[in-house]
Amino acid sequence: MHGPAAKMEADKAAAKKSKLGVTLFIVYTLLYSGFVMIGLFNPELLGVHVIGKQNLSIVYGFGLIVLAIVMGFIYNAICTRMEDKMNIK
Repeated sequence: MHGPAAKMEADKAAAKKSKLGVTLFIVYTLLYSGFVMIGLFNPELLGVHVIGKQNLSIVYGFGLIVLAIVMGFIYNAICTRMEDKMNIK
């Protein structure tokens, strides 16, 4: 049968990477939940102009998108360092 092209060893950093991923997920979920709760309980607040002519819903929404991208880069950088440090042969 056909096997993997390269042998992969056990990832000694997997547990820490998982913990970091869950932590970042919880942080993002809480911030996103705040956005949803504002829309659910005080939708008028989302119409308030906060930056120039942009209302809170636009600023908060774009902020969430940018935050997700930044968190992805942070996760990658931290995990790469963990792998380099913990998976030394």
